[in-house]
Amino acid sequence: MHRGDLADLTAFIAVADQLSFREAALRLGVTPSALSHSMRQLEERHGVRLLNRTTRSVSLTDAGVRLLERLRPAIDQINGALEDLNRERSRPFGRLRIYATHLSAASVIAPVWQRFLTTYPDVHLELQIGEAPVDIVAKGFDAGIGPQDRAEADMIVVRVMGPVKVAVVAAPAYFARARAPRTPDDLAHHCCVQFRRGADGTVFEWPFERGGKTRTVSVDGRVMVNDPELAVRAAVDGLGIAYTLEAVAEPFLRTGQLVRVLEDWSPSFEGLFLYYPGHRQVPAALRALIDIIRSPAPAKGSVENPFTAA
Repeated sequence: MHRGDLADLTAFIAVADQLSFREAALRLGVTPSALSHSMRQLEERHGVRLLNRTTRSVSLTDAGVRLLERLRPAIDQINGALEDLNRERSRPFGRLRIYATHLSAASVIAPVWQRFLTTYPDVHLELQIGEAPVDIVAKGFDAGIGPQDRAEADMIVVRVMGPVKVAVVAAPAYFARARAPRTPDDLAHHCCVQFRRGADGTVFEWPFERGGKTRTVSVDGRVMVNDPELAVRAAVDGLGIAYTLEAVAEPFLRTGQLVRVLEDWSPSFEGLFLYYPGHRQVPAALRALIDIIRSPAPAKGSVENPFTAA
């Protein structure tokens, strides 16, 4: 297609609808002479007369009628697509693709997705889970959720979960066999669920904090995992003490499947962030999701998220 055809065809439809260069020019916001010139260019480019015109009237030739019949459905589709864009600008609509870590999905998305999808019934949410950093633009995601360092320098970053406190937990059955630790040093005498970080493969050492002082403890145990939810499952099954997060452990603490220890030594980590390409126009569905899950500003003095790579 010649680069001028689309504009000229749009002008042709306006003339065909109005059967008047003056009325069609008013509709398009151009002068009648410019519109007449466009029609002559279209006819000369394709070697077919489309309009019969005199100083007093305009009518379609037989070729012009056939062209209009073929163009009308296509133009209606184009107009419909543009109307959909305008609707999407004013209300959430279409598919929203999010890439999130396991923790982000469980702590940020799962608590709000029912309310989000109920409030915005025209949105389809696609959530893909993974621990490895990915190029969300290349993979076709609208946004990612995870630690702040996952975001590229030119991306927009929005806090979606404030600082979260650590929870050191085990099953009541485990503590029926062993005295609960009172200090981090006591963990040397316990079986702990070890955690291997996915990005660099290092074994995570447990950080603690009390009274402004911090320390890190290397623990031992018969089970090692690389997924926070599996660490909690191992603790629920009585396999040892797990170092996790309040958001992950809370359902099991509430039901009594886990009990908490060393709470006065438990620090907090920075939190989680939603990040997306820094384009000027943010999809309405993403903007609505951010509004629902946005958290307050971070507190000072938080420590590194222990479940991300160093």
